[in-house]
Amino acid sequence: MKTAFLAATALALAAPAIAQNAPTAPALPANAAVPSVAVATPPGAPVISLPPVTATPVPRRRHIPPSLAELRVRSANRAATLEPATGGYLNAVQVYPYSDGVIYHVLTAPGQVTDIALQPGEMLVAVAAGDTVRWVIGDTTSGSGDTRRTHVLVKPFTAGLATNIIITTDRRTYHLALSSTARTAMSALSWTYPQDALIALKAAAEAARAAQPVASGLAVDQLHFGYAITGDKPAWRPLRAFDDGRQTFIQFPTSLGESEAPPLFLVDARGNAELVNYRVQGRYYVVDRIFDAAELRLGLKHQDVVRISRTGEPVSRRRPS
Repeated sequence: MKTAFLAATALALAAPAIAQNAPTAPALPANAAVPSVAVATPPGAPVISLPPVTATPVPRRRHIPPSLAELRVRSANRAATLEPATGGYLNAVQVYPYSDGVIYHVLTAPGQVTDIALQPGEMLVAVAAGDTVRWVIGDTTSGSGDTRRTHVLVKPFTAGLATNIIITTDRRTYHLALSSTARTAMSALSWTYPQDALIALKAAAEAARAAQPVASGLAVDQLHFGYAITGDKPAWRPLRAFDDGRQTFIQFPTSLGESEAPPLFLVDARGNAELVNYRVQGRYYVVDRIFDAAELRLGLKHQDVVRISRTGEPVSRRRPS
């Protein structure tokens, strides 16, 4: 037993010295190629040939140019877009002239609310936005009665966004293109309405013309109301006819301006009709002559004919209304 213990001790002491004197394999560089090792094929074993391994190429996304239709749409949208203008500002409010089909560009910024003010008295129907996730869109009102005004409020969550909104009301439709910047935002915008102003001017002119007398210098005691109106009964059928011995006046209902006005024909004793010159003043036809018979005709397939005949009744002293 003692001899075995001494032998094991001697072997343990000699192991480090043997490990220091043993040859070590040289270290290879990190980027050195690993040498291939030939493996011997046993005699009679089948030879298996493997296909070469090739890397799969990453497919590139092919650029598809826009179609002609897309280019036309882009061009039309650019041409229809109205940008903010320095001369269009009233204090901090950008005032656009309204026109149907125009796209109004609105600049916004995160943390700021832009006020889109509609026309006073205009009732909001709906607001539709292309991006409702990254934009806050709401509405409110100000004033009351005839001055009640709707305001559409928009605010983006971050810069670099773009979308569009469509606002429909009881009077018109607004198309707006929204874009967000880092700091610059329009405080408010509104519109002028040239078409409404033109309609108001025309209505005022019509009212003023209707308030004017049909003729000046008429002697009431010389007015002759002896005219008979016969024939069809369309909406434009005259109320009366009279003359002052020099001119003939044909009075129509107030609805004359709401429909097509009938032309006036003079009818001779043989029944031949010819178009006569006359002028329209308010709801009157004024003919610079006296006639015995005339006809108002309107229509093609079904023609309405109203005949005006001068009778021999005495002069009336009634004032025309």
